Amino acid sequence: MKERLDKIISSRCLLTRTEAAKVIRRGRVSIDGQVCTKPETKADADVQSVTFDGEAIRNTSYLYIMMNKPAGVLSATEDKNCETVIDLLPEEYTRRGLGVVGRLDKDATGLLLLTDDGQLNHRLTSPKSHAPKLYHVVADGMPKPADVDTFALGMDLGDFVTKSARLTICDGYSLVEISEGKFHQVKRMFNKIGLNVVSLKRLKIASLSLPPDLAEGEYRLLTDKEVEKLCAF
Repeated sequence: MKERLDKIISSRCLLTRTEAAKVIRRGRVSIDGQVCTKPETKADADVQSVTFDGEAIRNTSYLYIMMNKPAGVLSATEDKNCETVIDLLPEEYTRRGLGVVGRLDKDATGLLLLTDDGQLNHRLTSPKSHAPKLYHVVADGMPKPADVDTFALGMDLGDFVTKSARLTICDGYSLVEISEGKFHQVKRMFNKIGLNVVSLKRLKIASLSLPPDLAEGEYRLLTDKEVEKLCAF
């Protein structure tokens, strides 16, 4: 929601409206990289990048939840026919208007981030962010050593060519790191080399890693340090 810039700076930087107006007029505030000197300018701090003295401002009241998504649950906020990840949360969280950051297929498991911080959600999911995502993949066969280069060079999947991806062949499984997140992308990349994905689990998004002690279906709030790292990505 768009608000006056002086109101945004006042509420999020602990300044009076008069003080906020002064720092704006002095050129200390920028919107999407452009200095703004008019306090009355309207901006959406949850979507646009608003900085004060070069530092991004954020609403510290935002909610950040890490979940180990179980198979069979939709990465959606609501669905009339299927259980969603929101349904796994208590009511005090579900009424916060959470969004899903980087969806997972219904049959996939692993790290999922839910937040009402629209600016961070946009930053991590924007094609321009190139936020790395790491997956544990089990297929009906093992990739060949030559497939490492195939993934690295990019793959033509018909409707788009993938960006360079890192494939690591392990004992009985593979690790794949991509910097984008097209629909069924990892599965399609394995199909391209003649393999079908049996199980897919996300281990990492940007700086956030799935803790080994967080069981499927469980969730927890992010620590302040984890939030700081994500916001600085």
